[in-house]
Amino acid sequence: MVRTRATVRDLRRQNRSVLLTALFLDGPLSRQQLSAATGLSAATASTITGELLDEGLLVEAGSVDSDGGRPRVLLRVNPAFGHVIGVDVGETGIKVELFDLAMTRLSTVDRPIAAVEPVAVSEVIAAGVDEVLAAAGVSASSVLGVGVGVPGTVEQGSSAVVHAQTIGWDEVPLEKMIRAAGVEPPLLVENGAKTQGQAEMWFGAGRGARHAVIALVGSGVGVAVVTGGVVHRGATSNAGEWGHTTIAYGGRRCRCGARGCLEAYAGAEAMLARYREALRRKDVALDEQSALEELLTSRSAVARRVVDESVGYLGAGIANLVNLFNPERVVLGGWAGLAFGARKLDEIIAATAEHALRHPYGQVRIELARTGPDAVAVGAATLPVAVLLETGADPRATRRDLPTH
Repeated sequence: MVRTRATVRDLRRQNRSVLLTALFLDGPLSRQQLSAATGLSAATASTITGELLDEGLLVEAGSVDSDGGRPRVLLRVNPAFGHVIGVDVGETGIKVELFDLAMTRLSTVDRPIAAVEPVAVSEVIAAGVDEVLAAAGVSASSVLGVGVGVPGTVEQGSSAVVHAQTIGWDEVPLEKMIRAAGVEPPLLVENGAKTQGQAEMWFGAGRGARHAVIALVGSGVGVAVVTGGVVHRGATSNAGEWGHTTIAYGGRRCRCGARGCLEAYAGAEAMLARYREALRRKDVALDEQSALEELLTSRSAVARRVVDESVGYLGAGIANLVNLFNPERVVLGGWAGLAFGARKLDEIIAATAEHALRHPYGQVRIELARTGPDAVAVGAATLPVAVLLETGADPRATRRDLPTH
């Protein structure tokens, strides 16, 4: 008897999840469209949508004509049911953004940081959460969760711990630190490349793909690998450290301490370092984004050589991903990836073709990310949404560890 009750409960949760996910990603939809899209019977779809309407998770969103009958009522996830916050912890700044459940951006705070020091980062995040809520006139009690995208790998458990060797973080209990700094809503911490990957898979260039790699090129380099529609995390969530695969044996020293890593050649920090070395300059007058823009637009022979070399390294790195994972799509994102790709995508694709095996390369499409420079924060904001969609329950009522998406 217990086993039967558990099975019914699990089936009901699964059906709620399927319906909510369809409405969130593809709504508004009628009950008939929901039944067709999810494979659920019309009776089941009607029963569950009725429950979700009563709970305030769904709202009616107009109607469409039917074939000779009454107009069909359209349903959507209620944008006002709650709010979500996404945080992008970068190496030079922190972005905090507030969204409603239609993923409409309501307010944004950008704060530069001099150093990525855990206590300072936690305090800036807490202050940023307060600021975006105050700017939009939203109560903290309406927030379903705060998602945080960070450099490095995230060890999930009862409380998220961050390992980010390149910025000097070793077993940093970031979730506890953010909580201690004053953030009250549920917290979900994840690697920034993976949050960008989720944003692109849900809303951007990865949408509709089952096998994709979403590359993030910023100060450093990372990737989210999606196989069968699921982000690959590995045994301890360390998968995706593409920037620390070796591209040149015995090559340049990387920030991680090893030699020849892709990040030591294709990350923005490394590109700019190579440029300064070529010019025999030691000054770092411009911020990283402005400096990269200057490099990409310079007509000097030195700048062109550094950019062309970077194109080759990035193309070879992408070719490795193509050969290893046989994706149907490669998406290039991150603030540096977008700036680089906007000018050099054709050359990057050509360099990839030069280094990849012909057959897997012939099956892949390489394109720029579509969710923009805010992709890490947008993806981080989807983490509490993913809990809502997976469980069909309000994350404010049920605290749980980050699900595997």
